[in-house]
Amino acid sequence: QVQLVESGGGLVQAGGSLRLSCAATGYIGSRFLMAWFRQALRKERERVATIDSDGTTDYTDSAKGRFTISKDNAKNTAYLEMSSLKPEDTAMYYCHLVIKPLGYTYWGQGTQVTVSS
Repeated sequence: QVQLVESGGGLVQAGGSLRLSCAATGYIGSRFLMAWFRQALRKERERVATIDSDGTTDYTDSAKGRFTISKDNAKNTAYLEMSSLKPEDTAMYYCHLVIKPLGYTYWGQGTQVTVSS
């Protein structure tokens, strides 16, 4: 059974940085898509960034230039480096995994990021 465990959230001042980690336990294979989503209070969950097993990355417009998604295959871990944080980045951040080709999906429990102005 695959589980995702996020860490690295916290309280930071505007302009600061945080690094989120998402560790996957269990077998995830060599073909997968990992992503970070976030959900702010009273808003819908939105995708922030994705990284494919081949290293291809994609970002939502609000994340481009400020966030960097990466992965460490040996550790089955994905990261989200966030810089120049803004109060509007405040949200619960969730890790998401899709295992190819069957499309099994998993979510982490979330880690809270709060950016103070």
